[in-house]
Amino acid sequence: MKILFLTDNFPPEVNAPASRTFDHCREWAAAGDEVTVITCAPNFPQGKVYAGYRNRWRSEEIVDGIRVIRVWSYISANKGFFKRTLDFISYSVTAFLAGLFVKTDVIIATSPQFFTALSGRTLAFLRRKPWIMEVRDLWPESIKTVGALKDSLFIRYFEWQERRCYRSARSIVVVTDSFRRTLAARGIPAEKIHVVKNGVDRNLFRPMAKDAALVRELGLAGKTVVGYIGTHGMAHKLDFILRCAARLKSRPEFHFILLGDGAERENLLRLRDELGCSNVTMLGPVSKQEVGRYISVLDICLINLKKSELFTTVIPSKIFENAAMGIPLLMGVGGEARELVESYGAGLCFEPENEADFMAVLDRMSDAGVRARLREGCLRLADDFDRRALAAKMQKIIHDTI
Repeated sequence: MKILFLTDNFPPEVNAPASRTFDHCREWAAAGDEVTVITCAPNFPQGKVYAGYRNRWRSEEIVDGIRVIRVWSYISANKGFFKRTLDFISYSVTAFLAGLFVKTDVIIATSPQFFTALSGRTLAFLRRKPWIMEVRDLWPESIKTVGALKDSLFIRYFEWQERRCYRSARSIVVVTDSFRRTLAARGIPAEKIHVVKNGVDRNLFRPMAKDAALVRELGLAGKTVVGYIGTHGMAHKLDFILRCAARLKSRPEFHFILLGDGAERENLLRLRDELGCSNVTMLGPVSKQEVGRYISVLDICLINLKKSELFTTVIPSKIFENAAMGIPLLMGVGGEARELVESYGAGLCFEPENEADFMAVLDRMSDAGVRARLREGCLRLADDFDRRALAAKMQKIIHDTI
């Protein structure tokens, strides 16, 4: 089968959508499908094209059996709504044009960003091919939740387009059971909504000893290291974490690491300095191959989102990579993600944006015995969310869709 996949994030970018798409497409190609990915020059999140790439109108390469076509887009850093919107729109247009000339049996478009879904829908209509919409976030609802935009005619127009995409897609793949229930409640036939959750590449992420060189370099010897590794965006509410860290300055056994980049990073750096958080180290993003070294030095993995009803429907992908390395989870996310983590005994959860609850739960996790028990739960969780099995599940959905 010939599969055409539209995504604006793809390796060497290291965010969750890039990793999920690559891992799935690699497995489909290895199983015999002919997979083409249309993406753009890697630039996320800094908005700078990675070394070795150029923002050309079109270039092509083969990556692990996947045909990768990179198209031009207006490149912007991951901050500033209107510039980012231009980025998304430009990619959707050039991806659509490139897709007109790719032989395929089915088209998959992943959302967000939502303009990619619009491109996939239009391409499917003109090519007379079935298309599958992968929903990794409920956009545009999510941008209203984080306060990037208020409700308006502009937002309502895209909510209308969102509903049109759901109806026209032959199948819909979502990443949580909550998303499936939400779409079904909106009148989308439940039988065409399939759940393929996020997972982890067990070959890349597995238990390992703390990286001694990093421990020395970052001055972490003898510390209980609490780490957040990922995007520093409006949704992640990392200013709350910095304020909690400021309250822990009198407890030198704790040290926080925030690693990554995003729209809020500069604001967070300023806040860290204002609060005098000498117990917080903030590091820029690293390659996917390096991420495991940094996870290894953690005693506790921190996962945090803004307090919102919408975020009770998500399952952060950080859960799976850290669990696969046996790092206990300290999580400020409610709903389905909390149920998952607690059902495996892989971590402890606190109420989002509740400082007192955060302090109490962190204090419990300072006990090495508690962390040892949670580590066992992490490995059980990772066993059940191996990316290879999840890729096979989605591949069957694709084949059944045709």
